[in-house]
Amino acid sequence: MSAHPYPEFTFFSRFVTDIQAGRKTITIRDEREAHWQPGQRLALFTNPEHQPFGTIEVISVKAVAFDELSDEHARQENMTLPDLKQVIRNIYPDLPLLYAIEFKLIA
Repeated sequence: MSAHPYPEFTFFSRFVTDIQAGRKTITIRDEREAHWQPGQRLALFTNPEHQPFGTIEVISVKAVAFDELSDEHARQENMTLPDLKQVIRNIYPDLPLLYAIEFKLIA
């Protein structure tokens, strides 16, 4: 049984500072991580170190095609649109249907 009251959700370590500072308020994931519901709380851990670093509350989960990614998505990710697209290409080379998970840090 997990020691945390909420399901675990991971981010690459390089995003921790931006999340904790409120500069990163969405994450783009594939269908494997699109099942979260608005209002659900998730315990945050770094990937791959598995260090806890906070708790978020899901605001929304919306399908978004790669070609529909916008400057607003990039702003919410705290990066430029070209950088965001490159990061997504690196993580999801087959470019599946993606989901923008909007969240707020609560702890």
